[in-house]
Amino acid sequence: MGRGRAKAKQTKVARDLKYRTHETDLSALAAELHGEPTTRTEDPVEPEVLEKWSDYADPHRD
Repeated sequence: MGRGRAKAKQTKVARDLKYRTHETDLSALAAELHGEPTTRTEDPVEPEVLEKWSDYADPHRD
């Protein structure tokens, strides 16, 4: 008992994924799958914020 609601939710999500039109950037997907560097369009971070969180950065990452 109690599975009806969970199954209905799963069915709704599955239908949404199946019939929704996706705007897929295939060139970005191919670059990610091939391990090529991607360009990020992020907002610039203020130097004070970078300094505050620099102690937590991964030392092996560029």
